[in-house]
Amino acid sequence: MKRITKQTYLQWYEDMLFWRKFEDKLAQVYINQKVRGFLHLYNGQEAVLAGALHAMDLTKDRMITAYRNHVQPIGMGEDPKRVMAELYGKGTGTSQGLGGSMHIFSKEHRFYGGHGIVGGQIPLGAGLAFADKYHERDSVTLTYMGDGATRQGSLHETFNLATLWNLPVVFCVENNGYAMGTSVERTASHSEIWKLGLGYEMPCKPVDGMKPEVVAKEMDEAIQRARSGGGPSFLEIRTYRYRGHSMSDAQHYRSKEEVARKQEEDPIDYVLNHIYEKKWATTDEIGAIEKKVKERVKECEKFAEDSPYPEKNVMYDTVYEQEDYPFLPHKL
Repeated sequence: MKRITKQTYLQWYEDMLFWRKFEDKLAQVYINQKVRGFLHLYNGQEAVLAGALHAMDLTKDRMITAYRNHVQPIGMGEDPKRVMAELYGKGTGTSQGLGGSMHIFSKEHRFYGGHGIVGGQIPLGAGLAFADKYHERDSVTLTYMGDGATRQGSLHETFNLATLWNLPVVFCVENNGYAMGTSVERTASHSEIWKLGLGYEMPCKPVDGMKPEVVAKEMDEAIQRARSGGGPSFLEIRTYRYRGHSMSDAQHYRSKEEVARKQEEDPIDYVLNHIYEKKWATTDEIGAIEKKVKERVKECEKFAEDSPYPEKNVMYDTVYEQEDYPFLPHKL
């Protein structure tokens, strides 16, 4: 694994803070109805992505996830201005404004969504890994899901084939405690999700998802296993979300005291405290990072605000091959 250094922690702090503030801005503009539809935020789960990115080879590895998917493509290299524009439904977005919040996509940076169907991305992730093995490419696919998706039949079908075919894939459940408003304890007779891998003789284990260096270590082991022909792994990355399942979630299923207690484990504060303990940065230097993050978020907002909406024909061109749209009752 690449060494974890002073610079690693400083980069983690800047990235994780930017992801948090980027989504805080999305929550604000959502209330102002500039972003429509559903909006699922990643607040609290940033260490999962930070650690994984450190272990990945971003020149060839891939990532696919569910609909809590705004900051992952940014971490993979996508321009955050284009991501915010996509959420605004603007033509400069990653999918010309047609994908929206739940379907961010960046093939150029090997990020394959953003999927609204619960568990729908699990077999797709195995399919990406199958393609890499078939074409003898030295790549690994990280396939993320929420704890609710582990109750889908597609997971078991995929696990079976992934182990049978020895695919280069790492399955990662981001267990934030709740599938929408249903706690893990209410969804099955056991709460140790990682043990689902045992039935397929797949290497599996629980991981502390609030510390990026822990995620990086365990993810590196799984990625290297897959890259060297050792087949798939299943990691239960235990994390927590500080906001509701989506912006419309009243959160009646958990107490404010529970959230406050979990906020004491905030991964961003954890990284910052580690930096201060090691005397790797002064308060002025941290202040400069925070100012830079604030300015980047403002740039993203301005870009999205100023961008035009896509032309109407863009919507039809992505559906119809024939240019005169023969099946429309009213021609453009």
